[in-house]
Amino acid sequence: MSSFHSAFLTEIKRRLFEESIPRTRKCLGMLSEEDIWHRPNQMSNSVGNLVLHLCGNARQWIISGFGREADIRQRQAEFDEKGPLPTNELLDLLDKLEHDLLAVFDSITEEELLKEHEVQVFKENGIAILVHVVEHFSYHVGQISYFVKAHKGLDTAYYGDMKL
Repeated sequence: MSSFHSAFLTEIKRRLFEESIPRTRKCLGMLSEEDIWHRPNQMSNSVGNLVLHLCGNARQWIISGFGREADIRQRQAEFDEKGPLPTNELLDLLDKLEHDLLAVFDSITEEELLKEHEVQVFKENGIAILVHVVEHFSYHVGQISYFVKAHKGLDTAYYGDMKL
C-alpha cells in the first residue's frame, strides 16, 4: 500500500466518520420527528429526505461501485418519502451505512482507486467516486445544519470544545 493510498483513504474516512455522519446524527438529535420531516415548501426536501438520500447515494457509489453489491437504489423514493419515519430508524440507517462503508474501505486497493467504475450513468475512477461522496455528504450536511440553526435557533457547536 502506497503512502498516498493510505493517506487518501484515511482522509476520506475522517471526513465521513468523524465529521459528516456524526454531524448528521447530532442534528437529528436536535430535531423532533415533526421537524425532521418538515418541508419548507414543495421545492425543498426535509432533513429526513436528505438522510435517506445520503445513505442511498453512498451505498450506490461506494458499496455498489467498489463493493460490487447489487445496486438496488430507488433514488426518487428518497425524495418522495413523506415520513415520519422514526428518528431511530434514520439513525439505524446511518449506523448500517457506516458499518458497510468501513467493510468496503478495508478492501479498496490502490488499483481500485485508479480503475474506472460504472455508477448510475457515469464512468468514474475510484478517487473521483470517493471525492464525490465526501463532497455530497458535506453539501447536504450543510443544508441539514442550516435547517437546525434557522428552524430551531440552535447552535450545532461542531467546534464547541475547541479553541480556534
